[in-house]
Amino acid sequence: MTATSLRRRALLAAMKAVLTGAILVLMMPGAGMAQQPPQEWDGLVRVKNKSLDHVYVRPNVEFKAYKRVLIAPVHVAMDKNWDPNSGKIGLQGGLSSADVQRIREELAKMFRDVFADHLSKAGYPVVETSGDDVLLVEPALINVYITAPNSSSGATRSYTMDAGRMTLVMQLADSVTGQMLGRVVDTTEGLNTQGMQWSTSLANSGEARKAVGQWADALRKALDKINGKTDGK
Repeated sequence: MTATSLRRRALLAAMKAVLTGAILVLMMPGAGMAQQPPQEWDGLVRVKNKSLDHVYVRPNVEFKAYKRVLIAPVHVAMDKNWDPNSGKIGLQGGLSSADVQRIREELAKMFRDVFADHLSKAGYPVVETSGDDVLLVEPALINVYITAPNSSSGATRSYTMDAGRMTLVMQLADSVTGQMLGRVVDTTEGLNTQGMQWSTSLANSGEARKAVGQWADALRKALDKINGKTDGK
């Protein structure tokens, strides 16, 4: 087994442990998120953040001036209650297992593309290897609930009141030592409307891109802070 394969297996094992902890946080009382989340998680301490639901950082850690970012494979898991074929009779207009896999793969690719675009434009290129100035980002999109997705066999009319939701679980670590530095759990929902509208995969993708872009900007701001930048300069 190659070093790359071993590292990927280690990343997947680490992410599984992270997701287990995240699920426990999400299962606490509250509307989707915990009303009283734990103040400590795997040695990380919860800090207040205006734009993200839950942010945990390693106490007394001295962050390096990270200049580049390494993004691990993006894990995507649909919401346990997501049933895109509910109410449909037969296979006509429904989503196949291949369609669901395609949605997961496209969402993972979109996440990486948007992060790479936002971060590179801010002066933090996304790289493929570790390094002393490289921050490792281990992202997962869980509880993904897409409203009225289109099947590969053609668009289906489905009227809805929202454009879906998803939760980001993102772990930050030093790419060389693997030391865990921080963790983020944040849930986003699509725009609610006052009346019925025809949802399409394009509309849902636009909402997803907007949410991922906001998460990328949050990471960019954190990198700016440890690099002593202000106002994006």
